[in-house]
Amino acid sequence: MDSSKDLWREYVASALKGILKEADPSASCDGIENIVVAEIPPDPAMGDLGFPMFPFAKILRKSPAQIAEKCASLLSASFPDASVKAAGPYVNIFLPKKDVASKVLTEIISLGEDYGKPGVLDGKRFMVEFSSPNTNKPLHLGHLRNDALGESISRILKFCGADVYKVNIINDRGVHICKSMLAYKKFFNGKQPSDFSVKPDRFVGDCYVKFNDYSKENPEKADEEAKELLRLWEAGDPETLALWKTMNGWALEGLMQTYKRTGISFDKIYFESETYLKGKDEVLSGLEKGIFFKAEDGSLCVDLSPLNMDLKAERKVLLRSDGTSVYITQDIGTAISRHNDWSFDVMIYVVGSEQQYHFKVLFYILKLLGFDWADQLYHLSYGMVNLPEGKMKSREGTVVDGDDLINTLRDDALAEIREKERTETLSDAKDVAEKVALGALHYYLLQTSPTKDMLFNPKESLSFNGNTGPYLQYMGARISSILRRFVEDSKAASFRDAPVVPELLTDPAEWELLKTLSSYPDVVSRAAENRDPSIVTAFLYNVSKCFSRFYHDCPIFDAEGNSGKESASLSRTRLELAKAVSIVLKSAGNLVLVPFLTEM
Repeated sequence: MDSSKDLWREYVASALKGILKEADPSASCDGIENIVVAEIPPDPAMGDLGFPMFPFAKILRKSPAQIAEKCASLLSASFPDASVKAAGPYVNIFLPKKDVASKVLTEIISLGEDYGKPGVLDGKRFMVEFSSPNTNKPLHLGHLRNDALGESISRILKFCGADVYKVNIINDRGVHICKSMLAYKKFFNGKQPSDFSVKPDRFVGDCYVKFNDYSKENPEKADEEAKELLRLWEAGDPETLALWKTMNGWALEGLMQTYKRTGISFDKIYFESETYLKGKDEVLSGLEKGIFFKAEDGSLCVDLSPLNMDLKAERKVLLRSDGTSVYITQDIGTAISRHNDWSFDVMIYVVGSEQQYHFKVLFYILKLLGFDWADQLYHLSYGMVNLPEGKMKSREGTVVDGDDLINTLRDDALAEIREKERTETLSDAKDVAEKVALGALHYYLLQTSPTKDMLFNPKESLSFNGNTGPYLQYMGARISSILRRFVEDSKAASFRDAPVVPELLTDPAEWELLKTLSSYPDVVSRAAENRDPSIVTAFLYNVSKCFSRFYHDCPIFDAEGNSGKESASLSRTRLELAKAVSIVLKSAGNLVLVPFLTEM
């Protein structure tokens, strides 16, 4: 119906132009098509498409209801096969079911996994930065939301035709890293992660928590010792560098295991230890050009007053008085290096909302430096994710380890499978449980709009009923079972070779399902435009609900037509519709990191 929507938008615009020309032959019709809006009526009985006439009242000097009557009359005369009605200020269109059903089914079955690709971003190059963990702890629940958003947006953009380059910057230097190193030297020296039977990144995280305990007892001493380690690292002390490489190696090993488990991947990984000095030359060059200025204390700054926003300060330090870089200096250099590495059209930073100020300043500085592509930098800001127990704190050890959370979800899913005595009927119950856990986690994290804070409830996420990942996976498994039955069940022999006749799909449940499937290209386009995977999760839930109603109201194996031949064709066509649903569920599920299950 997406293409139908576009066509009818053109038809309505043409009718409105005709009305305008009739009233005033000299009037300009330019731009009318840009304000024609197609809506989906809240009640199917009102039509398949609705066009509000409010925007045209001033242009045509008529009431919206009068415009709707005239427009509906013109459209009815031009398209007798469609039913066009005026309902107050709306023009409602009842699409020809036969044509839409045939088009939707044919497209989905013939295109398969390529169905729904709108091509709206063909030729565009997007770089997406996400994850950006520290090497002093494992990935926690907050990282998992970041990873899910970054990976999902990347897949959505690629599905829309874009060339996507995924990058990650690992924060592997600084005093916070040295705190874990100090704790290791004091309390774990000579030990390996295997000595404690934990993932290597978890072991490094335990060292970070141990430093916090030590710091509470010796606050000034602990901080000074950590700073001394950082000084030794920056001075290239061999022993300090050796420990840093060892512990970073452990952290990276564990991080990569979690990435692989959760389906997260990158085209290039940057390391802060390699980029933290970048940007200094750009700042000095900016000083020479008069873009930046030297403050009274000798530091180099940028004037932020032209930004006209709620400022924390009127200026931002870019180089300290001793010539050392600050965090934003590194980001300036890294952004320039990345554009040199891979010339992007758009760069998306997936970073928490607490960094909104930072990115506004960063983008402003890059624009001052004369980089045209700075206008195409985008901060995908997302809210905090917490648990019912409250806010997580890394240094106190109250964060939820990502792997621990997935393990818990997996074990709970496996317990549910065992309780339903499904273990023996599944080819690999543990694998199914793992995929249910990932589906539950990712769907829950992505069904909330990125900008909003969210509360992650593990029990709710794992529910097999309602708006959850496992519910969608159950629908996929149910359809897969139906398709297997078509091949294996002798009862299907009566319609196995019957022709597919889309015009037989006239039941309201069939029609609603077809319309929902046809909206997939538009859904993905909107998700890409708004950088919002929750648009796709909402669509998935809607498809699943429509299929559930269809399956209840429209028997596949016992369809009743006007004749035996028609009954066979109706069963065969309904089966084809079920197959189309499975294709779309699998495709859209992949965009939001929900594994498709053929058994459950």
